[in-house]
Amino acid sequence: MTEAPGRTRTLRRTAGTVTALLAATALLEGCGSTDEPAAAPTGGATAAPTVTASPSPSPTANPKETLLAAVPDEGAGPFRFSGKDGSMSMSGRVDPDALGYEISTVFPKDADGISGKMSFLMIKEDLWMKLKLTGHPGLPRFPDKWMKLDKSKLDDKESVPAYEGADPGQTTALIEAATTVKEQGPGSYTGFIDLTKGEAADALDEGEAKALGKAGRRVPFTATITDEHLTSLVLNIPAAGGNKAYQYVAKYTGFGSTPVIVRPTGDQATKAPALAYEMLNS
Repeated sequence: MTEAPGRTRTLRRTAGTVTALLAATALLEGCGSTDEPAAAPTGGATAAPTVTASPSPSPTANPKETLLAAVPDEGAGPFRFSGKDGSMSMSGRVDPDALGYEISTVFPKDADGISGKMSFLMIKEDLWMKLKLTGHPGLPRFPDKWMKLDKSKLDDKESVPAYEGADPGQTTALIEAATTVKEQGPGSYTGFIDLTKGEAADALDEGEAKALGKAGRRVPFTATITDEHLTSLVLNIPAAGGNKAYQYVAKYTGFGSTPVIVRPTGDQATKAPALAYEMLNS
């Protein structure tokens, strides 16, 4: 079992940061470049440690208990994750031993033709960012390095990602809210989740679960367990409140083979320029 349900909201925080950055870019066009010489390839390629397999579920465990037992916890070792909702997708690594995340998201062109890629690296209380914007010649340019952020310079420290546990997709909270779980075959599960129960609604945008109404009480899902690890949870979110139907997806893979997360050093990192804070605080 992983940490208490609902604690991990990193994906939602990152999505909010992307939205704010896109809104700020139009205001900052023409502010010039903060480029430094191109960095060496980033660190983090340290060999993965040996991971002790999760204990086998009890033979008497019901399907819901089996799913909960398969959610990665703080002893899982480093692994990869990916996720998506109705607005964006993300991917990265989780390293519970280092209390670290690495998260990347590519955002498509907005109404102003601006697109880009944003990455965050978190180790305990320390935070680094990478950002590349494209679409207009006057957009700000940032160093191709991990930019170390001083959180004291952020107007809203809660707007940026932080390490909050080994379950960034909030699968524990979602599975806890399942009203029906059936095993369809070895490692394959289906069922229904009540998004109005507990903290399951925190996995969605604010107010989205409420907008679903009665449909939010019976949202179908599929889940997959591979080698005793939860590797996929997919919810089919229905259309509601002007929003189109979409799939909420959380995937965890690479157990035992993912490199550990390490602090960027030397020419892999630099201090974040003033323009980075200007964008994050916009």
